[in-house]
Amino acid sequence: MTVVNFPSKSRPGGQRRRRPEIIEAAARVFAERGFHGTATQDIADLLGIRQASLYYYFPSKEAALEQVCLKGVEGFFEAAKLIAESNASARERLSLLINSHLSPLADRADFVKVFLNERQHLPTESRRRVGRWSRGLERIFEDVIRQGVAAGEFRADVNPRLAALAVLGMCNAAASWYRKENVGISRLSVEFARLIVEGLGKRDPPPRRHR
Repeated sequence: MTVVNFPSKSRPGGQRRRRPEIIEAAARVFAERGFHGTATQDIADLLGIRQASLYYYFPSKEAALEQVCLKGVEGFFEAAKLIAESNASARERLSLLINSHLSPLADRADFVKVFLNERQHLPTESRRRVGRWSRGLERIFEDVIRQGVAAGEFRADVNPRLAALAVLGMCNAAASWYRKENVGISRLSVEFARLIVEGLGKRDPPPRRHR
């Protein structure tokens, strides 16, 4: 194994340049082995470096997990907020939110998987920091659905809170199976959006029977 000597603490520029690579390696190992099945040595082995070198970047395995989880949710809230604040209809915004939520599976699948499956192993304060992003995202979906109900785009009997949780649960679950189904993210987004938006939409009244 080739051992790479990392820059010392006195060279923060080198640390910043290598940090994304370290986080990506940690995400891959956590995604494959889970938090409890991962040792910092596993991350070091993947990178071909000494285990001690990792501590220039992360003081502990828990700190590495927090960084991976934050990267897993990075950009979700900002993108969702921009969509929610647009002038599009609630139906269009909800479709765009679904696409935005699923798109990171194409290039950040390991990060998303770790965020979804391993964040419960974070220390309390770290879990709270990461959890704030999740709650903010839930509120955005809920608000758009509520606005759709108020505008008559969605059925009046829809519970916005429950609907938002159902939509997010459906999208999050796809992270564990979409590759096995050999389906692209674009098609997945279209199918999910159609299923969800049409399911929430107002139903046409039954045709009147002529006597």
